[in-house]
Amino acid sequence: MQSVSLKKMLLKRKTLSLLRGLISKLSSPIVIQDQEGMVLVTDLGMDTANTLSKNSPESIEKLTVNDCLNKIPVLLGDEILGWVIGNEQVEQVADFLSYLANREFEQKTLVADALDKYREINLLYTIASKMSNCLDVKEIGTLVLEEAGRLIPSTSASVMLHNHQTNCLEIVSARGTAENVNSLQTHSSKGIAGYVFTTGIPELVNDATQDHRYIVNENDCYAIICAPILAKDRTIGVVNISNSEPVNYTSQDLKLFTAIVTQASGVIENALLHESKLREQRIKNNLERYLSPQVAEAVINEKEEVSLTTSKRRIAMLFSDIRNFTTKCEELEPEQLVTYLNEYFTQMVDVIFNHQGTVNKFVGDMIVAMFGAPSAIADREYWAIAAAINMQKRIKNLPIDWIRENFITGIGISSGDVIVGNIGSPQHMDYTAIGDEMNIASRLQGLAKGGQILVTRSVYDATQSNFKFREFGTLPVKGKKKLVEVFEVIYED
Repeated sequence: MQSVSLKKMLLKRKTLSLLRGLISKLSSPIVIQDQEGMVLVTDLGMDTANTLSKNSPESIEKLTVNDCLNKIPVLLGDEILGWVIGNEQVEQVADFLSYLANREFEQKTLVADALDKYREINLLYTIASKMSNCLDVKEIGTLVLEEAGRLIPSTSASVMLHNHQTNCLEIVSARGTAENVNSLQTHSSKGIAGYVFTTGIPELVNDATQDHRYIVNENDCYAIICAPILAKDRTIGVVNISNSEPVNYTSQDLKLFTAIVTQASGVIENALLHESKLREQRIKNNLERYLSPQVAEAVINEKEEVSLTTSKRRIAMLFSDIRNFTTKCEELEPEQLVTYLNEYFTQMVDVIFNHQGTVNKFVGDMIVAMFGAPSAIADREYWAIAAAINMQKRIKNLPIDWIRENFITGIGISSGDVIVGNIGSPQHMDYTAIGDEMNIASRLQGLAKGGQILVTRSVYDATQSNFKFREFGTLPVKGKKKLVEVFEVIYED
């Protein structure tokens, strides 16, 4: 709180001049004392102006130790700044000095408020500058705690963010004794931090141990200030600053701390969004190793038609295998063979993804692809044949001669109801398909010569208006009691 000194007021020539102009010539002087009883002016109203320094102790005592004189306080609100003593016009002088004191107090308060505002704006500008290029939540938290620690004395401070999965507030940055806390999380509805998180209202608690919300833990504190981290539409965490010593935080501390946290809230929210996007991109990148970009996007967005749970579904499945691969392997060093295989798989997967397919697995040199799972698509048989034709064409146009001349593939396609979903043990799951149609497609791939694409009747029936076919025959397929009608897709190289 700003104070006003009566002595300093009277040292101003203008003040004394105004006082002398206020009163008329008196028969006895007026004495002005400060609140401690020290005489500041002894001769107000007399012809000759003399200040305290010019008066002897004896003369001062004569003027002040006189019970018959009037003694009126000079007031600043309820505070007594001093006294006016004399026989005449003392009330008038005291009222005038009280008026001057209150006016000076108001001016000082205005100046102090303006200075506080300037410091606050300057502080927030500094903090904003430091955080502007920061996208790491922990680093931002450290900056917030450092800036708050410079302005508000503390022995502990922490930034806590809400974890949706555990519904707990978890410490992401800490200073002081909070760095040694073993339990880094607390339930989002418990303690003073939980109250601030739930209500979104900052709290200042001095003598926190007497507060019923206080949670006793290894990070003891006497006084605490806690402010919410507010996003656009929700509270995402809290920031705490506390002191284990018996200090009393003020409303000004609360206001300043809240301003710092508010400034940091938007930056923290942006950093969380950035981290979320990076995490989503990593997931997407991993998914796109197995799924087409469109299907990966659908899985990430959890569209209704996408499901990884086990269920019966009608799909088209494609098996592709390199003829005489084992023999070809003997012609190359293993490292060179792996290089060529990787190039081959890259090209084939690109074709499959471009035709809305999903790569189910690689088995040696064999590729298994699905059309219609996990994302349901229309015309799955059409896309499977279109992919197979373009796979054959892509091989013949690869820039590597050895691949073009030796990686001759046979392809089998079938369609029908199979069980698809995550299948395996708790330790390892694979998204795959199980059913007779998978076995038939595999058998057709085994029957196909290099460059051939063989399909079942179900595939033929669904696509006969889109492609040209030739009856391949009715053939027994290993493991099947009934004969299987097989058709060969006729396409131009």
